[in-house]
Amino acid sequence: MKKATLLIYAKPPRMGLAKTRLAKGLGPTEARRIAHFTLSRTMRSALAGPWNPILYTAPDRALGESLGGIWPAHLSRRSQGKGGLTERLERGLAEAPPGPLLFIGSDAPDISPALIRAAIRSLQRHDAVFGPARDGGFWLFGLNKRSGTRSPFGHVRWSGPHAMLDVRNNLPANALVGTLPILADIDEAKDWHDWIAKR
Repeated sequence: MKKATLLIYAKPPRMGLAKTRLAKGLGPTEARRIAHFTLSRTMRSALAGPWNPILYTAPDRALGESLGGIWPAHLSRRSQGKGGLTERLERGLAEAPPGPLLFIGSDAPDISPALIRAAIRSLQRHDAVFGPARDGGFWLFGLNKRSGTRSPFGHVRWSGPHAMLDVRNNLPANALVGTLPILADIDEAKDWHDWIAKR
């Protein structure tokens, strides 16, 4: 099996740039702190395994940043580019090499190297894999990229309860799909309070 590629979609934890929905409920300072926390945990997991991590970030001026070592100098970086989430994910899909391909964000504080390894193992038996989030979205999506693989990201109702279902429905009807444990995705104040309460 080819070495897996892990695409990390993340922004620097800055006021007005990351966690804007969270800031509406908790204020910009607390939202920035939480964004730093979830990004740090995500990056520790993303850099801790035998896969090829690539950071997709925005805006472009963030490409050279280290964020105090959270984004180490050796980490491959690419621009998310213009457009909505569909276009940005499709750019990553197009630029990635053939083989197991995983997409993650930086909003799930319970992501771990073991879960990423589980996703890669799942792709040995399935065409695609989801790490579902409690809100109907997903904290991980993976597929086996081949020549002619079509994007499953078109016409998806992002940031809502239908996101994972829409991506699933865009896969071929006969696709074998694996599922990982459900994790919390920290997008709004209630998500954070619920996560803290369950710790």
